[in-house]
Amino acid sequence: MAPFEPPSVALHGFKERIDAISIQGDRVYLGTSTGNLYIYRTDDTFDGELTQVEVKKGLTRRAIEQIGYIKDINSLAVLSESQVTLYPLPDVSSPTILVKAKAAFSFAVHTTVLHLLPDGSPLTPSDAEFGSSKSVPTMVTYLVVGCRRKVVEATLPHSARTIAFLNHDIVCLAYPAEYVLFSLDTMSAFEISAPMTTSLSGSGITKGALSGLGGYMTLGLGSKGKPCAVAVRESEVLIAKDNTGVFIGINGKPSRDAQIDWPAPPEDVAVVKPYIFSILPAGTVPIAQDSVAHPQPSFIPSPVIQIRSSISLKLSSTLPFPFSSSPSHSAPAVNSSIRLLTPSPAAKSPLFVVTTPNDRTAAANEGSTVWKFTMKGWGEQVDELVEAEQYTEALSLLDTLDPAVLQDKDRRITLVRTLRAVHEFKTGNFDVAIDTFTELNINPAKVVALYPESIAGRLSVPQERWVPLFGGPAPKIAKETSTPSEHGDSSQEGAPSDETAEKAPTEEQPASEPSKPKAKSALDAIKQSGLKDPDSISISSVKRRPTDSFSRSVEALLRYLPDRRQKVAGALEAFHITPSQSHKHACLSETSVEDLFDTPSSSVSMLTPEQLVRYAQVVDTALFKSYLIIRPGLLGPLCRRPNWCEVSEVEEVLAGAEKFSELIALYNGQEMHAKALDLLRSLSDKETDMRDKLGPSISYLQRLGPEHLDQIFRSSRWVFEQEADMAFQIFTSEEVELPRQSVTNFLESVDPKISARYLEYLIEERNEGSYQFHDRLAELYLKMTIDSKKRHDEGRLKVLFNTNIVNVDVRIVLAEAQREAYAMLLNFIDTTHHYQVDRLFGILPTDDLYEARAILLGQLGRHDNALELYVYRLHDYAKAEEYCKRIYKAGSDTDRVFLTLLRIYLRPLVKTSENLLQPALELISRHGPRLDSEEALQLLPPLVTAQDVRDFLVEALRAPVFDTKVVRDVSKARNEQVARKLMYLQSNRVKVTDTRVCPQCHKRIGHSVIAVHTPGGEVTHYQCREAFAQKLKELRHI
Repeated sequence: MAPFEPPSVALHGFKERIDAISIQGDRVYLGTSTGNLYIYRTDDTFDGELTQVEVKKGLTRRAIEQIGYIKDINSLAVLSESQVTLYPLPDVSSPTILVKAKAAFSFAVHTTVLHLLPDGSPLTPSDAEFGSSKSVPTMVTYLVVGCRRKVVEATLPHSARTIAFLNHDIVCLAYPAEYVLFSLDTMSAFEISAPMTTSLSGSGITKGALSGLGGYMTLGLGSKGKPCAVAVRESEVLIAKDNTGVFIGINGKPSRDAQIDWPAPPEDVAVVKPYIFSILPAGTVPIAQDSVAHPQPSFIPSPVIQIRSSISLKLSSTLPFPFSSSPSHSAPAVNSSIRLLTPSPAAKSPLFVVTTPNDRTAAANEGSTVWKFTMKGWGEQVDELVEAEQYTEALSLLDTLDPAVLQDKDRRITLVRTLRAVHEFKTGNFDVAIDTFTELNINPAKVVALYPESIAGRLSVPQERWVPLFGGPAPKIAKETSTPSEHGDSSQEGAPSDETAEKAPTEEQPASEPSKPKAKSALDAIKQSGLKDPDSISISSVKRRPTDSFSRSVEALLRYLPDRRQKVAGALEAFHITPSQSHKHACLSETSVEDLFDTPSSSVSMLTPEQLVRYAQVVDTALFKSYLIIRPGLLGPLCRRPNWCEVSEVEEVLAGAEKFSELIALYNGQEMHAKALDLLRSLSDKETDMRDKLGPSISYLQRLGPEHLDQIFRSSRWVFEQEADMAFQIFTSEEVELPRQSVTNFLESVDPKISARYLEYLIEERNEGSYQFHDRLAELYLKMTIDSKKRHDEGRLKVLFNTNIVNVDVRIVLAEAQREAYAMLLNFIDTTHHYQVDRLFGILPTDDLYEARAILLGQLGRHDNALELYVYRLHDYAKAEEYCKRIYKAGSDTDRVFLTLLRIYLRPLVKTSENLLQPALELISRHGPRLDSEEALQLLPPLVTAQDVRDFLVEALRAPVFDTKVVRDVSKARNEQVARKLMYLQSNRVKVTDTRVCPQCHKRIGHSVIAVHTPGGEVTHYQCREAFAQKLKELRHI
């Protein structure tokens, strides 16, 4: 991947020797060996030539060795004649000589933004932490000049030939043979602890065959070339020690473990962030040889520019001179030199380099050429890295970029991380890949698509389409037609071939399977997976590795799917959508694969309810298949809980694996009850015990609610055909409440007896008091009675006609069935009062079932008609008498019921051959007290003797009427006697004279208040009454 456009000629045929170049904005400043300054204008195009703007002849008396730009004062800093001079722009006039910077060898300019306090001192961490004062962002430019054995005011052991800033305080000084770090704050230098030259393992950088001669070449070039030290990034500098590039931090120690190994010491090094340019001498860079026929490598005979990433240190481009766009190839390439790698200080800037023929004549005739290296757009660089599958390099590049220069930086980071995770998955790092997918909220349909059809089903995607599936570039034709070691059968089975393993030792491919006959189950499909050509490789290695890698990949998936399942469940709950409602949504099979892949890879909170449902269906289906393959014990709990699993994709696999209980639970959770019940019926054929045969179907039907009533009716018929008593339990379950009327109708269509049994259950167990169900039960009893009587009559007729179809035992059974049905009818209408009597009476046959009619007539209060049926139709006098006894109540409207029965006996309304006198006389003898004597005697026929009714007559003479009159007269006489005596006592008088004395106190009474004592009439003073009364009481007791 070349991050730069092919070098283009910016200036050709420049006759003077260029010793210094500087770029600022759209201006390019060329300093020559004759002291002239050429000013050119450049554009942003990669192949645009420089346009001359101005020439400052004789700007200096000698060669211009270095040019820099100071932004604060908009001036050029020019090093010439060991003196640094400042020239204001744009006129480049009125120079200012830095008098203190004498005997200068080099300088460096560094511009940064510092947070300064109001007094001008820099902000310290303690000030920032405690907020003691406000800081002001200030742009500060440093100009450091390296003089003879001195920098600023500090004395050095050597002269700094190259200066590079690490930050605003630390600079790297390059002496001719060593490097030091110098602190501008403390004005002191400290040594760099650089390691010995080592090779960079694992970076893809190899030494050249002549790297061992680097030390001798350095000795030869020491007097001409400058030591190389360039700032790579903030607080890091790259120094070249012989043929090794070492990265040094501000502490003077290597900031990285990795180093750059050049084939030879570079002649010049420059940085265009994030790339490192280096010029290598001619004959030091080997030519890559693909054939083993050249044991000794050959070398490029011309100078070479190498471009490598400063992040990963991987070599990006190797450009030997002449470049492809060289204007002239007349001179041999070995006679040219490359100098002055000069980058612009701006981000994503072009880099200029000067090539000059070594031959003086050729240099005079052709002049020098200025080449322009233009960096490609950041997006284009990232795209090229992605296409080359250098995802780590692409991420490192993106991390160095500011969002201002790449507006879609975040999107690209997500894409590259996703593609890197796909690559990790491809190479067998399943856990790393799954962790990334989880972190980035990747669409689970795409994650599942990396697996074979045994897990992904129709979502499964072959390996060559993985990258486009996740948003990466489509594979090139060369990749599509690559060898089987990359995309052949073995890689699609999850086991890399030997060639692939050399490139990626852990590369495994568990994503897709070769075309083969469909297996009976998922476990068989896994067992049959493997390489198609096992003869070429060890059988043990071929069959073992795919199984292990596949299991590891599924284990990783089992970490991903439950996490996604939990999150999507929470998101669906916000929309009041639960897995128990999965049957109300469209099946996953109704959605195209493209629509599933188009679901955004974002947080579940950003998805619509429809997308969340598809999300959940994909997750649960894949989880189900994963459990089936490596954790079958967890299938049961998953199936028994509400889930979003797509049944059509797993039912065949479950059936093939004989996981029938899990399949039935899955059907139940998805409201696919018809399939579940059909499966239970088919499984029942294998059972011989009736409970084992019908129990599962009955239990399943008992759990279905009223919304599945039709399904319950359809699926229960065959259970009734097998065992009616067990099937009856379906409708007596307490788990759910079914519509009672509908159940009654259905059971009646199956068998009226079962329907009657259900109504009895409702009335007795569920305390059903509705007239509707009581009427229905009475009607069923009536229907059963009539039907059984009809069957009994038909059986009797067949016997009479000697058809030999019905034998005596069958007739007995039919007769017993008739009696049983009729007895249930009689007992029901006689013991309950929650049915409509008149309605039932209206549907009774008029020529049969007289006892039932009698009971109903009694319920209607028509006791005389009821008794007539008992006497005239049934001739059951005992029941007639029991009827009277049951309803008789003295002092009520039924107190004459016995007299009514007697009248029916003695005054029959219909002609009868029965002798009713005897039951009448028995009724009179047993219930005489409850009969009116006069009316009963009037009803008796004249020929009845007194002896026949002797007991009745005796009882009649002892009637309470006589006793009542005697008691009344005696009581009346006694009352009259008491009244007369009371009247006599109340009319008694006493006479008090002047001589009458109180018998108590023996004093004269006179005109005092008196008291008269009974019954003798004694008179005392009123105050003596109590004492005298007590005296009289004592005398009476004596």
